[in-house]
Amino acid sequence: MKDMNSTVAVLGGGAAGFFGAIACAEANPRLTVYLLEKTGKLLSKVRVSGGGRCNVTHNCSSVAQLIQHYPRGAKQLKDPFHKFGAQDTVQWFEKRGVPLKTEADGRMFPVTDSSETIAQCLLDTAHRAGVRVLLSTNAERIEPLPGGGFALHLTGASPRVLPVQRLLVATGGLPKADGYNWLRALGHSVVEPVPSLFTFNVPSSPLKELMGVSVPVARVVLAGEKLEYEGPLLITHWGISGPAVLKLSAWGARRLHELQYTGTALVNWIPTYTEETLRQWLHVFRDDNGRKVVLSNPLFGLPQRLWRTLAEQAGVGTDTRWSELPAKTQNRLIELLLRMPLAVRGKTTFKEEFVTCGGIPLGEVNLKTMESRLHPGLHFAGEVLDIDGITGGFNFQAAWTTGFLAGQALSQPAAAG
Repeated sequence: MKDMNSTVAVLGGGAAGFFGAIACAEANPRLTVYLLEKTGKLLSKVRVSGGGRCNVTHNCSSVAQLIQHYPRGAKQLKDPFHKFGAQDTVQWFEKRGVPLKTEADGRMFPVTDSSETIAQCLLDTAHRAGVRVLLSTNAERIEPLPGGGFALHLTGASPRVLPVQRLLVATGGLPKADGYNWLRALGHSVVEPVPSLFTFNVPSSPLKELMGVSVPVARVVLAGEKLEYEGPLLITHWGISGPAVLKLSAWGARRLHELQYTGTALVNWIPTYTEETLRQWLHVFRDDNGRKVVLSNPLFGLPQRLWRTLAEQAGVGTDTRWSELPAKTQNRLIELLLRMPLAVRGKTTFKEEFVTCGGIPLGEVNLKTMESRLHPGLHFAGEVLDIDGITGGFNFQAAWTTGFLAGQALSQPAAAG
């Protein structure tokens, strides 16, 4: 079994899988490291993320700041991020000839603005480290061996039984619980997967004609729930999107699933105002600008089309001047500016945004090494774990961190069985 004792395998050709395979091969060049991908494509999510630019990580100077962006796994990621955090990711890529840049909102991209730069860096680094990549190869069954290690029953392009000393599962998040049955067969439990990071469908939206209009800061609140988020908001032909909605969906993923993605989203278009301060401001404004036509003079930096729609919804007439605006109509306008109700009826998930919360519970994993507490030598990384972040590079950071720690542990001799 000498061959088995010097062989490890990684399941999954995504960000976490590649990072794990590379970390392992670089830490212990004497090992034979296999990376098995059941499809014919590698690093698919890396290639499409960030609109093809790849949002690699987020510019967080401290772990305390970083963990605030994980609806699930924040507390447990504290120590792993101390070992390999956002700054370590930046250095890792820079050391391999791929400098990153920081955008105004903190997201970090390769200076090339091309996700291919990141994908090629991972492919080249894996090749140099001697990682053996097998495409269209699926581990249909994982069989723990009596003396330690695992027999992988492979199907596809390379059908055979592959004995390995250690194994890293980095197969990503799956939309349905039965997709994890092969891990349940090993005795692991699974936290029910539900979608995270999605947009809201509003079929009866009065904003439908405003597709493409956006505001830099809006607050979205789910009526009757303790769920709200503030950030850029985009109006789409199906409803509302943008970071404010995507991040709200991540924090509320489980609750929204329970609600079957129905409810009322209350949009505050000018979150710097309270009702009191807004009324005071309008009182002064009306005194100074009474002759101005309400519809054609947008306020608060709102786009003209959005302002006009809100005013029309409030019942403002085409030629109504501020001095002529009835109190009742102004009250309705204030309500729409601060709490515009939109009836959410469903969600839309884009492929590149697709994230699930759920997977292998973190209590069943040693977070120092990402090793299973049930099977020595079995490790997990990436979205197969019950970890997910909001949009902004946080899911990739979790993949790099868990992949790196798992890969380092993978490079060590397995404990005797």
